[in-house]
Amino acid sequence: MKETALRIADFKDSIFGVISRLARENQAVNLGQGFPDFDGPDWLKEIAFKKMQEGHNQYAPFHGTPNLRQEISNYYQKFYQLNYNPESEVTVTVGATEAIYVVINALINPGDEVIVLEPFYDSYVASIKMAGGIPVPVTMHAPDFSIDAKELEAAITSKTKLLILNNPHNPTGKVWTKEELISVSQLAIKNDLYLLSDEVYEFLVFDGNKHIPTATLEGMMERTITVSSAGKTFGLTGWKIGWICANQKVSHACRLVHQYVTFAVSTPMQEAVAEGLKKLSDYLPGFVELYKGKRDTFYIEMKKLGFDFPLPKGTYFMMVPIKKHTDLNDVDFAMKLIKERKVATVPPSAFYLKSAEGQGYLRFCFAKKEETLKSAIQNLNGL
Repeated sequence: MKETALRIADFKDSIFGVISRLARENQAVNLGQGFPDFDGPDWLKEIAFKKMQEGHNQYAPFHGTPNLRQEISNYYQKFYQLNYNPESEVTVTVGATEAIYVVINALINPGDEVIVLEPFYDSYVASIKMAGGIPVPVTMHAPDFSIDAKELEAAITSKTKLLILNNPHNPTGKVWTKEELISVSQLAIKNDLYLLSDEVYEFLVFDGNKHIPTATLEGMMERTITVSSAGKTFGLTGWKIGWICANQKVSHACRLVHQYVTFAVSTPMQEAVAEGLKKLSDYLPGFVELYKGKRDTFYIEMKKLGFDFPLPKGTYFMMVPIKKHTDLNDVDFAMKLIKERKVATVPPSAFYLKSAEGQGYLRFCFAKKEETLKSAIQNLNGL
């Protein structure tokens, strides 16, 4: 038989799927893949069921139900004073991962370069390669995962078309400061780049830190494509409801791609999320407090085990240095923990193209039930 497509010749199984499979095979506590092991709010699930009973079960408009697009527009205006036209500037996708794929394939031609800030979410590079683009890594340097502005500027060439920024940041838990965002944005403006701002953890910020959407910065509204998701905000990752907010020209291009990838997104789930977004102001304080408690408890226990690292300011991940506990690299140490300690983590070198810094870390997900986190700590005790 003939060979499969060259564009995927160097693709491997996603590290998240690999780790989850190994966790199952070894009956390990899974702190690897980033999803809660408990359910989202009952009131929202009840709304979804009601929407099914009301007959919202056929294809939705391919760009999203009118109710959901309107409520997405409403919350961006309420929380960030950003004005997106729900008819022409908001597009609903199958989670943020499809949104990322759609944006990249709508913008990138073969040979175009895309700046990715490593460590990165792995679908960025896969989507760039499928579009025929060239990923250009710039390292966020440990331990504070900051960007060297000169290094970033040096990576930009005449072929650079897009820069991808993730804030709050997976896998490090970093929340970008306004000064940092302005520095990156100024380079995007100077070099006439699009900026894809992945903000799926926008509401998971702690300790008085504030999420600053890139589109709110001076000169960035027109060139920023914002991606977010209901899965992270409501703890319902299996619903796969994401969205793209961008100017009309970019939104039109994204919709042309989206209609031939998935066409439409689950109708009753869209209608339920629309209702959920109306309740954000009441819902979010408890949501943030829940995850802050999990972060604080797990962080204290990890410190007791001898792991020394800054407290993450956002998301539900911790990038934990391992050099004090092993001479192994991240992949080998992760395999050792799964098999010998029955704890699954993600080796973050999978999120780097250039730097070897990831080999000295493991990523832990603390979006888990109390008993799950306790079991993991017990298994790690004595490292």
